Amino acid sequence: MTGLLEPRSMGLDTGRRDGHVKVTGTAQYAYEAPVDQPAYCYPLQATIARGRVLSFDTSAAERLDGVLSVIVAGAAERLASLEDKELAILQDRDVAFRGQLLGVVVAETSEIAREAAELVRVDYAQQPHDAELSADRDDLYRPEKVNPSFPPDTDEGDVDAAMASAEYTVDEIYTTPMYHNNPMEPHATTALWDGNLLALWDSTQGVHPARQAIAKLFGLDPERVRVICPYVGGGFGSKGLPHANVVLAAMAARALPERPVKLALTRQQLFSLAGYRTPTIQRMRLAADGSGRLSALALDVVEQTSKIKEFAEQTGIPARMMYASPNRRTTHRLAALDVPVPSWMRAPGECPGMFGPEVAMDELAERLGMDPIELRIRNEPERDPETGNPYSSRNLVACLREGASRFGWASRDPRPGVRLEDGWLVGTGVASSVYPTYFKAGAQAAVRFARGRYMVEIGAADLGTGTWTALPQVAADALDVPLSDVDVRIGDTKYPEAPVAGGSSGMASWGWAVVEAARNFRDKFGTDPEDGDEAEGSAGKNEAMKQYAMYAFGAQFAEARVHADTGEVRVPRLLGVFAAGRIINPRTARSQFIGGMTMGLSMALHEQSVFDIRTGHVVNHDLAEYHITANADVRSIEAHWLDEHDPHVNPMGSKGIGEIGIVGTAAAVSNAVYHATGRRVRDLPITLDKLL
Repeated sequence: MTGLLEPRSMGLDTGRRDGHVKVTGTAQYAYEAPVDQPAYCYPLQATIARGRVLSFDTSAAERLDGVLSVIVAGAAERLASLEDKELAILQDRDVAFRGQLLGVVVAETSEIAREAAELVRVDYAQQPHDAELSADRDDLYRPEKVNPSFPPDTDEGDVDAAMASAEYTVDEIYTTPMYHNNPMEPHATTALWDGNLLALWDSTQGVHPARQAIAKLFGLDPERVRVICPYVGGGFGSKGLPHANVVLAAMAARALPERPVKLALTRQQLFSLAGYRTPTIQRMRLAADGSGRLSALALDVVEQTSKIKEFAEQTGIPARMMYASPNRRTTHRLAALDVPVPSWMRAPGECPGMFGPEVAMDELAERLGMDPIELRIRNEPERDPETGNPYSSRNLVACLREGASRFGWASRDPRPGVRLEDGWLVGTGVASSVYPTYFKAGAQAAVRFARGRYMVEIGAADLGTGTWTALPQVAADALDVPLSDVDVRIGDTKYPEAPVAGGSSGMASWGWAVVEAARNFRDKFGTDPEDGDEAEGSAGKNEAMKQYAMYAFGAQFAEARVHADTGEVRVPRLLGVFAAGRIINPRTARSQFIGGMTMGLSMALHEQSVFDIRTGHVVNHDLAEYHITANADVRSIEAHWLDEHDPHVNPMGSKGIGEIGIVGTAAAVSNAVYHATGRRVRDLPITLDKLL
C-alpha cells in the first residue's frame, strides 16, 4: 500500500453536494428515469406458501383497455442461467413461498396494470408448507459457510468443562425477530431493450454487480447491459444485489421492443421480494472467575433460510473476536423453510450477533457485582482471539471511557429498579459495538482534466451516505488541489468498475482507486495538466489484511424510562462514541452514526415482522403496522468519535461507518431497561407486555 494521504480536504465539514437537487426534488431516481412513452408493470404473486399453479386465466385482464401484455410462469422467455433460484423467475409453475412472482401485467398506466393483475385468476394445487422456526427442530443443519465465506463453527478449548467449574456463569436464550429493510424509495426499475442492448435505471447499491447478475441471467456480454443509478433512496443492504423484481422488469421490457417499462414494488410487495433479516435464536453462555475474567464464551445460533436459496447470517462471528477467553465456541444451524429468501440488512451478523453477547455481559456483570464497563475492560484481548493477529488499531476501551465521561456514568447507582422520577423508573445501560474493516480489491477510477477542473469517474453508489461529497474530498487531497476544483461522476456502468456499497467497504474500496488514479495522473502530467489529460488507477490487494485484524469499535450508552404503572418504554437519550479511523467528512459521518443508532433503537423497541406460519406471510406488511422509530421517539442522540490513526487500512486511513452505529444499540437499550425495572427482556422488541 502506498503512503497515507495528507489530509487537507479530508476532515472538512462540507455540505452535501447532492443536497440541493434532493431537497428541490430534481434528483432523478430509478422510477423517474427520463424515457419516452413508458409502459407500467404490476407483478402477479402467489397467494399460497407452497404448491403448484395448475392454470392461469388471463382473459379478463387481456380484454381490459390499455393492457399491453400479460406474461405468466411457464410461458415466459427462457433465461440463460437457472443457477440462482431467487432470480430465475417464471421458468416453471412451482410455488416455493407466498408472494413469489408468478407473472407480470404491462399496461399503459400503473393503475390499469394493477387493475388487470387483480383480474387474473390462478388455480393452484396447494401442498402443506413448513414455515416455523424453532431451536427444537430435528432437521436443523450446519451450512458449509456463513455470509459471506466464514466457517460456520469454531471450537477452541473445552467450554462445557469451563462452564461446569466456573464461579459465575450465564446460560440464557436471546432472540431477535424477522426484520425488513424498508427503504423510503421502494425497489424500482425502468428497463429498455434496444435490440440486444439492455438499459436499466435501477435503485441499486452497486451498478456493476447488478450488471453482472442480469447479464448472466439473459446470456449477454456484460458490456451489452448498462445500469444507471445516480441516487438511491435508502437500501440498508436490500439493494446490494438484484432481486427478482429487476429480472421481471427486464422480461416485461423484452415483450415491448424499444419501449421502456417501469416497475416499482409496493410497500407490501417488499416484504416478500426484497430480502429481510432472518430471526435468530441465540444460546449465549459465559463463565468467569470472581475477578470477572472470562474462562468460557459460547454462542450457538439457530436461524432460517429459504428452501430455494441458502443465506446464512453470520450471527456468531463477532463473538469470536470481541473478548478474550481460553475456551470459545460458536455454531450456526439453519432451518430450511417455505419462506422468502433472507438477505443482507444493515450490519448483517454483527447487528443481531451482538445483542445476545452484550446483554449476557451485562447479566454477568450484575451477578459479579461489577460495573459492566469494567467487566468489558478486564476482558480486552491483546490480539484477535480468532486469528492471533494483532489489531491494526483497537480503541474499544477508549470509546467506553470517553462515552462514560460524556454520559455521566460515574454517578450511576448500580442497583436496578431504584430510581423513580414522576412515575417513571429510570435506568442506564451500555454495550460495545464492532464492525469489520472490509476492503474489496479491483475498484477502478479515472481522472480527467478539462477547462481548469478535475473530473473523477467511478461507478460508485450513494445511498444517502455521502459518496457524492466525500469522494471529491479524497480526490482533492490525492491531487493536492482545492476541493472546489474537483467534480465526480458516479452511479453508472459507463464509468470504471466499482464494487457494491455494502459491508461498510464502499469508501475504502472506491477511495483507494481514486487515490491511485490521482497519483497516476500527477505522475504523468505534473501540476500543470492540459485539457484532455487523463489517467486511470485501481485498488489492488491490501496485504496488511493478512497481518492485522482490522475493525472499527464503539461504545453505546442509553437512558431508558419505563412508566411504573403502564410499562410504557421511552429512551430519551442515546450516546455513542466510535473509533473508525480517519473521518473524511464529519457532517456525513455524524449522519451515518446517528442513523444507525436510530435504527438500533427501532430494533430495540419497535421493529418486528409478524410472520403468520399458517399462511406463510408477514401480516404487518406496511409502515402503518411495521413500526419504526420516528422523530418523536428520539429526543437526544449524540455521536462522537476518537481521532484514530490507522496506517494499515487504506491510503485514507478510514474505516467504514455505515453499519457500526446500529451494532450494540439494542443491547444498550435492553440493559438500560433492566437497570430501570429489574426485569430482564431477552426477546426483542422490548414491548410493555414483557414488562408488566
